[in-house]
Amino acid sequence: MPATHATLTTELLDATLRDGSYAVDFQLEEKFVVELLGRLNETPIRKIEIGHGLGFEAERAGITACNIDLQRWCEIARSELTTSSWGMFAQPEFSRLTTLAELCDQGMSFVRIGIEAERVAEHLDYIERATEICGEVYLNLMKTSATPAEHLPALLEGVTRDIAGLYVVDSYGSMLPDDVRRYVTVVKELFPVVGFHGHDNLGMANANTMAAVEAGATIVDGTLNGIGRGAGNAETESLAGILSLTSGDVYDYKELGKLAEFCRSSMDVLPENRTMQVLGGVIGIHSGFFPLVEELCAELTVDPASVMETAVELAPASAGKNDIRAAALRIARRPAVVKSAV
Repeated sequence: MPATHATLTTELLDATLRDGSYAVDFQLEEKFVVELLGRLNETPIRKIEIGHGLGFEAERAGITACNIDLQRWCEIARSELTTSSWGMFAQPEFSRLTTLAELCDQGMSFVRIGIEAERVAEHLDYIERATEICGEVYLNLMKTSATPAEHLPALLEGVTRDIAGLYVVDSYGSMLPDDVRRYVTVVKELFPVVGFHGHDNLGMANANTMAAVEAGATIVDGTLNGIGRGAGNAETESLAGILSLTSGDVYDYKELGKLAEFCRSSMDVLPENRTMQVLGGVIGIHSGFFPLVEELCAELTVDPASVMETAVELAPASAGKNDIRAAALRIARRPAVVKSAV
């Protein structure tokens, strides 16, 4: 890929200590966190996302709490990140704006608010109030591929132009490069700063991220060694290496490669079901629902691919828990096919 203006101005955000927390059930060794942040601070990466994978205060929604509380995250970040800025993820359902204000008072520079495109209109006030609290607010369109690209302008019409940027998010890990280019192109007509966050269910996260850059995305995410939810993310060190081939070694890919190995050897990641990752990527089911699918399949003796496909038929926009349960029950009740004797 030839060097372009887009690649020359691409900002690389590292989300290892946010998205990567999924891979260890949100339990991170503090010594590891301190060392990783200190070493990341010495690289050219200037945006580092930390905290609970689902967003700060996720425990208010019944999610397993991170073993490092918010106060301690702030203390560590302030101590170790002297040249890089740090931020966290938020979801309106449980991340309180009062807490956002407290985090910003303690030195947090940016926040990324995750909302599905169809639900953005419900949270316009939350987004606007967040921009009044925090100077750098990004809107992450979770499960972006569940919404046709041409529908996005209408769904985003009321979003304040005070946001710092808008992210296309391949939550299912199901996008291909042409899909990414289409979504980024549509969003860039609405907001000048467009980001991309990719998952690797089908092994496309790095290629998709570079497709986003080609289409005009100005900020893209990675995690070291690709560690993250489900099949993981685009790899920070690989993205840095690819960018070095097009616009010079902007991000010190050699050092990031060392940090990727540090993460690989230090993080005791939970095992993942590769079959489920591939099915979810192709069919379009979020990895957060994989345990439910597996549980229902074991209970009802049904096939996971059939359950996922039926769930998507029931809710083509974005299948949820109820759709998956209904799909499993529908399949379980189907009469067995009896072959007639020849």
